[in-house]
Amino acid sequence: MPTPAGPVSLCQLDGLTCLRVDHPRATALIALQGAQVLSYTPAGARPVIWLSESAAFAAGTAVRGGVPVCWPWFGDVRRNPDTVQKSLGQATALHSASPAEYPAHGWARDQLWLLEKLHCDDQGVTLSLRLPRSVPLASAWPMEVDLELVLLIGDQLTLQLTTRNRSNAPIAFSQALHSYFSVSHINDVIVHGLEHCPYLDTLDEWQQKADSKPLLIGQETDRIYEGNLQTLSIEDPTWNRRIHLLSTGSRSAVVWNPWIEKAKRLSQFDDSAYQRMLCIETANVMKDYVQLDSGESHTLTVTITCD
Repeated sequence: MPTPAGPVSLCQLDGLTCLRVDHPRATALIALQGAQVLSYTPAGARPVIWLSESAAFAAGTAVRGGVPVCWPWFGDVRRNPDTVQKSLGQATALHSASPAEYPAHGWARDQLWLLEKLHCDDQGVTLSLRLPRSVPLASAWPMEVDLELVLLIGDQLTLQLTTRNRSNAPIAFSQALHSYFSVSHINDVIVHGLEHCPYLDTLDEWQQKADSKPLLIGQETDRIYEGNLQTLSIEDPTWNRRIHLLSTGSRSAVVWNPWIEKAKRLSQFDDSAYQRMLCIETANVMKDYVQLDSGESHTLTVTITCD
């Protein structure tokens, strides 16, 4: 592991070891558990990535907020396509498995990642983190796979998640960069770029729908969008800014806000926190899962900018 230096330092948040970035162009905090970006703030601006005020920093516990890495499945493993379940090698046992064996959103976000490369210059900081081939992961998923997350932190934030299939057999997986964005108030923001895109409404029996207008959030929302979603934005008039998301290697996006009642049931989440956040997740989920033959790789990228 490279020795953090210059604008990058190690710090401890309760049970989690983190990397702190304090660069003239931006500040950020990254937990080595899950390679999870916990916060990101460009110089002179408001925070872009939201972290719960009640977040718990404990080993083995997913942190609420930031940008969790969901891999090699999204959400409930049993909701994933059969091809993804079969790639796990134990598809027939999934429906009777305990949540501890197949936690929501996969194994990657609870594992300790390693810092492999570190580069700093006038433009910002580049960090490369790798998921070790740990014994628990290898026994659960017998495929030989490399997983790397590269973070570029400066005037903009870029996350590049690369999966390399080193095994002799094809693999299939779902994935998401589960980004929590900080907003002035959920009632005031407008999401652009999803117009006319079909989506699955998971709160209405997974029916397929579509809207013709930009998205306003006025109730609990949990939607999986499909289609050409390379450019999305969150307009926030109260804070006089737009957050732009430019993605590649992604064929779906998830929009989520728990609203009033679910917010009361969530862990590490204040009752009013739904007002201050919105999740737009860069993803490959449901029918848009990724398949890789032996020797192939896939990179999921999102670049987040503000104006």
